[in-house]
Amino acid sequence: MKTYFMFGKYSSESMKSISRERTKKANEIIKKLGGNVVAQYALLGDNDLVFIVNLPGIEEVFKASTHLNQLTSITFSCSPAITVETFDKILS
Repeated sequence: MKTYFMFGKYSSESMKSISRERTKKANEIIKKLGGNVVAQYALLGDNDLVFIVNLPGIEEVFKASTHLNQLTSITFSCSPAITVETFDKILS
């Protein structure tokens, strides 16, 4: 399982259907792809949301981004993440 940060940007359309139910459906998409949601945050600034998720690999990240956009009209950009401890080990 790998960790990814999924940064979301609202559109006018996506703002119309914000709800707990939509968030629940979004989380189900991640779960169906073999992953889990570690945390979700609303942000101020360039991005409106960040989902921290664990997913098996890059194919599932592409699927998650696409399926979430279809469900929510939110566009996502995704970045793989490693712990600082792993980063230090790799570069040592």
